[in-house]
Amino acid sequence: MQQFSIDERGYYGEFGGAYIPEILHRCVTDLQEAYLRIMESKRFQEDFDQLLRDYVGRPSPLYLSRQLTERYGAKIYLKREDLNHTGAHKINNTIGQILIARQMGKTRIIAETGAGQHGVATATVCALMQMPCTVYMGKTDVGRQQVNVRKMEMLGATVVPVTSGNMTLKDATNEAIRDWCSHPADTHYIIGSTIGPHPYPDMVARLQSVISKEIKLQLAEKEGRDYPDYLVACVGGGSNAAGTIYEYLENEKVRIVLAEAGGKGIDSGESAATIHLGKAGVLHGCRTLLMQTDDGQITEPYSISAGLDYPGIGPIHANLAMQHRAQVFAINDDEALRAAFELTRHEGIIPALESAHALAALEKVTFSPGDVVVVTLSGRGDKDLETFFKYEEEYR
Repeated sequence: MQQFSIDERGYYGEFGGAYIPEILHRCVTDLQEAYLRIMESKRFQEDFDQLLRDYVGRPSPLYLSRQLTERYGAKIYLKREDLNHTGAHKINNTIGQILIARQMGKTRIIAETGAGQHGVATATVCALMQMPCTVYMGKTDVGRQQVNVRKMEMLGATVVPVTSGNMTLKDATNEAIRDWCSHPADTHYIIGSTIGPHPYPDMVARLQSVISKEIKLQLAEKEGRDYPDYLVACVGGGSNAAGTIYEYLENEKVRIVLAEAGGKGIDSGESAATIHLGKAGVLHGCRTLLMQTDDGQITEPYSISAGLDYPGIGPIHANLAMQHRAQVFAINDDEALRAAFELTRHEGIIPALESAHALAALEKVTFSPGDVVVVTLSGRGDKDLETFFKYEEEYR
């Protein structure tokens, strides 16, 4: 992989890098020097594979949706990350990172979370490994994701509500970085997405690449070829999308479709469609596309989905969009809600609101008969039930 993968300096094209305060230089450099050595070691691979199999429940199924197949005239498979332990793809990354942290001698874990799925996954692996855990979460998200907050606390984590800014994911990330600056020696920061200073975007993508590795094997068995015509995933920071496309980046037969959060419309002022609206800038340790004002102030993002309202995008996805390797659609709240209710009623699967954005993107693409399409269902909708209940009458 050359054109779309990371270079030795931690860049995907013009995006990426490590823009960090001096106090974190040692932490980040240590991680840069250790992560590949650890991940490529036999001990890590055996521990990681065993936990993914016996604890997470992998491989996750690749399910042919009869309802979506009939509707779109192509074979639509759902990669069922919603069936993982803790209900989303996030656990793949947290298990890998806590194994890396432990091997580096770290004794305390911190994390940020938006929808709460990454927070729950981090609290889960910290309980498993008996390591103390602090999770930063915007107060707005604490309010709309109470069940996940209670889960994290039940698992033994300390949840810190963040009251700055819009009180969502961006602000939670700011606070987590401040904590890391105060405790650089003993603390590992488990970033939940393909954002942050190098090596985080690459490390998270590699840990999530188990998704596309499994898709290859499963398609070979079901279709007699190991690649689809289309891969579809939702993208906020971009971890499930990176995992879905990782093994296929250089295969030009595979078209990549990403769905970002259009909120109330990209021209409404209430959106999180970073690729459509963003300009290059630096946030949270990397250079990427950011929603910002003309003088560089970050614009507050909005989405009905707590996991997609981030004002930036992983540098891997910024590069794919700029190179036209990925086709990106901004999916509005109402389109995502409609897709969620349709899958629930016609297929008996309640998807997370994030995943519903990917499902809604299917309407934007014209498929040929016989096309094989894989949509990653990144999480289940348990955490979004309050939102769904609120809109149920409207979409009945």
